[in-house]
Amino acid sequence: MSELQLHAGQPSALDAVTAYRILQLRTNVFVVEQRCPYPELDGRDLEPDAQWLWATEDGALLATLRMLREPDGTVRIGRVATAPVARSRGIAGRLMDFALQRLGNHAEVVLDAQSPLAGWYQRFGFVPCGAEFVEDGIPHVPMRRPAQPV
Repeated sequence: MSELQLHAGQPSALDAVTAYRILQLRTNVFVVEQRCPYPELDGRDLEPDAQWLWATEDGALLATLRMLREPDGTVRIGRVATAPVARSRGIAGRLMDFALQRLGNHAEVVLDAQSPLAGWYQRFGFVPCGAEFVEDGIPHVPMRRPAQPV
């Protein structure tokens, strides 16, 4: 087995094959597997500050996430998806660590966790910051990782 590789880039700067594979994984997980017909292509991937992070092994895409700058200055992590063959291997955790390292401690980070995964996000310093809500038939909880003092 080869080593896991972590990558980051702006969606608009990626080659077509990489962008296709990332969008295909997101669609397979969120639309097909979770049976949520929603606008996966929401326009936010084309924002100037949008960043995609992804993990590969032997050329296969295993996990991805998206980071966006919100109007209030926080960074929003979302579209966290792991291929079924890669689950329970710690790959999503390594990708999340990679994202948070890239952001540094000065960034305040927000996300909307699917409620069963809230405990997983707490491992990375996220805390619930609002009431549970339902989006596309799936319960979510808003979470925040406060900026750390410098």
